Amino acid sequence: MSTFTALDTTAINTIRTLAMDAVQKANSGHPGAPMGLAPVAYTLWNKFLNYDPTDPMWPNRDRFVLSNGHASMLIYSLIHLAQIKNVDHDGKVHDEPSLPIEQLQRFRQLNSKTPGHPENEYTAGVETTTGPLGTGVGNAVGMAIAQKWRAGYYGRPGFEALFDHRVYAICGDGCMMEGVASEAASLAGHLKLNNITLIYDDNGITIDGHTHLAFSEDVAKRFEAYGWSIQRVNDGNDLDGMANAIAASKTADRPTLIVLKTVIGYGSPNKADTHGAHGEPLGADEIKLTKKAYGWPEDSSFLVPDGVYDLFKSGIGARGAAARAAWQKLFEEYTAKYPTEAAELAAMEKRDLPAGWDKDIPVFPADPKGLATRESSGTVLNALAKTVPWIVGGSADLNPSTKTFLKDKGVFSPKNWAGRNVHFGVREHGMGAIMNGMALSKLRSYGSGFLIFSDYGRPPIRLAAIMGLPVLYVFTHDSIGVGEDGPTHQPIEQLMSLRAMPNLIVIRPGDANEVAEAYKVALQEKHHPVVLAMTRQALPTLDRSKYNAASGLAKGGYAVNNVPSPDVVLIATGSELSLALDAADKLAAEGIKARVVSLPSWELFEKQDKSYRDSVIPPDVKARVCVEMGAAFGWERYAGTTGAIIAMRSFGASAPLKDLLKHFGFTVEAVVKAAKEQVGK
Repeated sequence: MSTFTALDTTAINTIRTLAMDAVQKANSGHPGAPMGLAPVAYTLWNKFLNYDPTDPMWPNRDRFVLSNGHASMLIYSLIHLAQIKNVDHDGKVHDEPSLPIEQLQRFRQLNSKTPGHPENEYTAGVETTTGPLGTGVGNAVGMAIAQKWRAGYYGRPGFEALFDHRVYAICGDGCMMEGVASEAASLAGHLKLNNITLIYDDNGITIDGHTHLAFSEDVAKRFEAYGWSIQRVNDGNDLDGMANAIAASKTADRPTLIVLKTVIGYGSPNKADTHGAHGEPLGADEIKLTKKAYGWPEDSSFLVPDGVYDLFKSGIGARGAAARAAWQKLFEEYTAKYPTEAAELAAMEKRDLPAGWDKDIPVFPADPKGLATRESSGTVLNALAKTVPWIVGGSADLNPSTKTFLKDKGVFSPKNWAGRNVHFGVREHGMGAIMNGMALSKLRSYGSGFLIFSDYGRPPIRLAAIMGLPVLYVFTHDSIGVGEDGPTHQPIEQLMSLRAMPNLIVIRPGDANEVAEAYKVALQEKHHPVVLAMTRQALPTLDRSKYNAASGLAKGGYAVNNVPSPDVVLIATGSELSLALDAADKLAAEGIKARVVSLPSWELFEKQDKSYRDSVIPPDVKARVCVEMGAAFGWERYAGTTGAIIAMRSFGASAPLKDLLKHFGFTVEAVVKAAKEQVGK
């Protein structure tokens, strides 16, 4: 016998009509998907989701991700009806609703908390920012990995219920066409993540029209091949069928895909099951007809009938409050028995670092031969992994090259959920989306690859910057120094394009001790993703008794040599720093005073006050030479209108490194020549 009542149907139609009304009032948005998905979303939230609306930051809450983020009025309506409390940017819960009805009425308006796509930094109850389709699937997989890791690393006998939350995600046809969802789903199946349920809204409609225009594969068979369990519900209004499918997913031994056949714009007499219900308002007349079909007051707007709020309060509200209270009691027992682990979990939730987190970071001795910064990076990363247990990550199948494998920390797998090395496979885009999901669950996630392949992972890097997630990217092979691999593997424009991204910190250290300082900056960041760009080739480790301390990196740029009144300023990053220093020595022998500035992070440097920046790069010294084995574009900021820029103005070439440096002009002689010309001006 069904447990669903007429009031459940009223609640479902409330979700539908709120979505219709908000889109119509904004004259912008996507009403059709929320109308079709309202039954399954209601069933999931009010009958299954372990989530306490009065404590949206409860660590063991179930996670809900709306990957098809254009259907944002679906989640906004649910947040409103469940009366989820507001949370500020410091994570403090306030006794006020996250989304009062006024916020639904301001859908897609400036400074509203109901933007066109869900954004977690604005709206409590939104777990992740989903815009580009498929990204939410990757985020959900990352959240599922984080849950398994917490249970594996911090779980103890008798305390399994502390780390047993599940991840639910809804996605659409567009998500299933995007490669990022496939990458993430493939890894989830490989890892047998039985804590994730993905609901596929198989409505057959995209903006262009019916999906048969471009999409005819059997998605269920594809996911079955990935290793997923498959459930099918052939009617998007079959509440019992959906409840049974969700219940079955909770007992599966692998991830579950629920293939749900829905009708986009359900109830609309003239636009249901057409692309006319997808990306535009239904229109006032069609909304009246649709409300009539629902048995709804036709002239009502943003109506929440009597009993609907109470229905959510007695459903998700009561269930979530009881689950959180039981969890809190159990966590107090855990704290008494395992105080160290409990303190680490508390620090992780606040994005704090444990005491002594940097005590094992090495100081590298001066060495003319030196190390590739990818080598020193691996050493520093492993040192940090000893003191910060929740550093978890890996590479896109490049650990031997990026040096990012955490020694003696195990491999994350169904045989060892406590393993801290995640083998992402050759899936840069999926890796980034998964890393974001892990970071949203408060792990310090990192991923690595070649800098050139940052292009493959750019969308999740951008979303991390939008969300202010402190994910860490370790990109190696950062220049034409890659050598024989040639132009396809030699990054030229990548550094500049990453520097152009708001809220992202890019650091290109110039020797091993700058690498150590770069990691200190990265680990202390709470609200910015960080990209570290590392070399393949060895760089001299500078003698810091002769040069200024590498700690200057924390300010983004600093004078490496002590030249108080320079004739010329040489500005360099990464591998070109030692080149600039060698050129300065040559110039000094000829009586020309050259200050060498290491500028590993433009973003950090620009955060300093003007007096500091001017003390490093004196504005009255117009003779300047900027040196970097990347695109010249943008260096005018520091070279000035008359300064010289030694950089790449073409793609690279396949040849040994020494030949490439000479061919493209990255030599001491070229820097000296440019400096003399600058002084001569």
